[in-house]
Amino acid sequence: EVQLVESGGGLVQAGGSLRLSCAASGFTFDDYAIGWFRQAPGKEREGVSCVSSRRRNTYYADSLKGRFTISSDNAKNTIYLEMNDLKPGDTAVYYCAADFSLVGCSADVNRIADYDYWGQGTQVTVSS
Repeated sequence: EVQLVESGGGLVQAGGSLRLSCAASGFTFDDYAIGWFRQAPGKEREGVSCVSSRRRNTYYADSLKGRFTISSDNAKNTIYLEMNDLKPGDTAVYYCAADFSLVGCSADVNRIADYDYWGQGTQVTVSS
């Protein structure tokens, strides 16, 4: 059974940092792209970042470049999202997802429909 479990969310003050984790199981971890997405209240889900299969490439939403970093630990089957200089506008539920179609992870990180399996999400709240 494919499972993705996010953790690491919480409440942080503006300017602070958080590291989210996405622990994957039930599939060959390195074979598929993993993406991070977020959804703020009343807004559509949006792409944040992704790492391609074989972990060759990483992509970010333009507005988040320089503040967010995606990384992977294949030994732990885990993808991380390091978030720095957080702003109240970063408040959202953050999800990770696996792309089994191998077309979802690209410079267009919003290819949400290409992702096949999703975690339950972790809440990030940034206070001003």
